[in-house]
Amino acid sequence: MGRSKQLLPLGPKPVIRHCLDSVIAAGITDIVVVLGAGSEEIKAAISGLPVRTMINGDPASDMAGSVRLGLRQVAPDSSGVLVCLSDHPLVSPATISAIVHAHHAFTAHVIIPAYHGRRGHPTLFPREVIGDIVRSATLRDVITAHADTVRTLEVDDEGVVQDLDTPEDYERARGRFS
Repeated sequence: MGRSKQLLPLGPKPVIRHCLDSVIAAGITDIVVVLGAGSEEIKAAISGLPVRTMINGDPASDMAGSVRLGLRQVAPDSSGVLVCLSDHPLVSPATISAIVHAHHAFTAHVIIPAYHGRRGHPTLFPREVIGDIVRSATLRDVITAHADTVRTLEVDDEGVVQDLDTPEDYERARGRFS
């Protein structure tokens, strides 16, 4: 995209605020935000929100590296970890609540939302899998290794599959706010 996706404006606020506002509205209270490039500007954009931030100083790090860093802050008694991506800003609080509710019903399962059969984000990893996140190369590897525990949760929320990888994706997302 040529600039920080987290700071792209969507309506009156940046992308990352949409993501965090949905997580907070869903009732999640222990939120760790892992930041990389442009961290000071992003920290300013989320100032005042009830979140903790960590800086991933490794520019070569991938998403799994950021998740591993964030896991260091997770309370030891957490039953799972919900991994939310800032380039999926249109996920509704209701969807996040549904994922958490499914986790309470199926505590040992990886919960992945899907829209019309297409898997998306965020993904909830149970406590039993968190150690594998630390040891695996990618989150996809963790999901593959635990395929027998994956539960797909069909949701009526296109936001789970709408990411912001290209300028065209961003323009489509902006269209929802015009």
